Amino acid sequence: MRIIVQKFGGTSVATPESRKQVVQKIKKAIADGYKPVVVVSAIGRKGAPYATDTLIDFVNNHAGEMTPHSYDLLLSCGEIISAVIMTTLLAQDGIVAKAFTGGQAGIITDAYHQKADLLSARPEALLATLEEGMIPVVAGFQGMTLDGEITTLGRGGSDTSAAMLGASVKAERIEIFTDVDGIMTADPNVCEKAKIIPAISYMEVFQMADSGAKVIHPRAVEYAMRANIPLVIKNTFSDEPGTYILSNVENLVDKDKHQKVITSVAHRYHRTQFTIHEPYGKGENLLSAIADAGISIDLINIFPHEALFTVDEVDEKALCQLLTSKGYKYEIVPNCAKVTVIGERMTGVPGVMARIVYALNKEHIEIYQTADSLTTIACLIEEKYVSKAIGALHDEFRL
Repeated sequence: MRIIVQKFGGTSVATPESRKQVVQKIKKAIADGYKPVVVVSAIGRKGAPYATDTLIDFVNNHAGEMTPHSYDLLLSCGEIISAVIMTTLLAQDGIVAKAFTGGQAGIITDAYHQKADLLSARPEALLATLEEGMIPVVAGFQGMTLDGEITTLGRGGSDTSAAMLGASVKAERIEIFTDVDGIMTADPNVCEKAKIIPAISYMEVFQMADSGAKVIHPRAVEYAMRANIPLVIKNTFSDEPGTYILSNVENLVDKDKHQKVITSVAHRYHRTQFTIHEPYGKGENLLSAIADAGISIDLINIFPHEALFTVDEVDEKALCQLLTSKGYKYEIVPNCAKVTVIGERMTGVPGVMARIVYALNKEHIEIYQTADSLTTIACLIEEKYVSKAIGALHDEFRL
């Protein structure tokens, strides 16, 4: 069997018109010779009657705080409703389909409610359904413990469900349908020049997500990468080819794009830079004290007599109190942003940092701090210059 997994997000199943588009995408896959396994999210977003956040608000407002067990039972309802609706619509169009909860589809998790980890997937029920000529429609975002308890997988859980099921049934690819045409070179809300990326590596997507870009959930990418199954981000409402996420992008992009050392530019707002002066490095371990306070730090530069790093602005006050209580001298620069260029092919290529500095200097944007890895270079700048900085980098690297 040639199997693909097709996952449809909340906006894809939100209205009668959008659900018709979903049916057409499934019918096309069948016409192309595939046997699709369909995964669906809850209908719509907050405010829609059966959206996840709407269900939570309803119970909180009418009954109070739920136990973790009750929370997962409630939240599983949204996706189950979607699965039943789509199964019924497919039947009306002459396609025999069968609805599954996550547990019935073989998704086994640990017992950690509200953000369970996937342990395994048992594909027998799905494969049997496909063999019988039916289309499985699976409620995403949920699974079941070995003891039969319903669990949910946390935000992005439907993407993760689709990826794990794709690996278990040995799908040719996993299609993630949403309301955009694919992954873009930058956030189009801050960079009007942003373009769709035709193909990108698993590792580059990880880096984009880590750097603030709103792309597919990293756990979904991890499962697809382990099984070496391509992920495709596509638009339910268009016929655009979308973005392929896979290990070797050179098979899908033209020669010109091979030469681009940078794939995308991501950003993260609301950063505060701290500079810690002596007595840094004396007495207790400062970094351990910060970690014990539950504060995450980023862009870390350690020198003999000082340390520089950034934190999310929500942690600024708590860190100031901690440093003051322990007698540390420090300075802060608030209202910063981290802008990160990402590209797997920059490794070993000279001059990338020079081009970044040139592009930002040309726009009179001061760089407060930098950090780099094999596939990323991050710069800390004033938050108000994010759009200008991303546009300059977009131009410099011809994205």
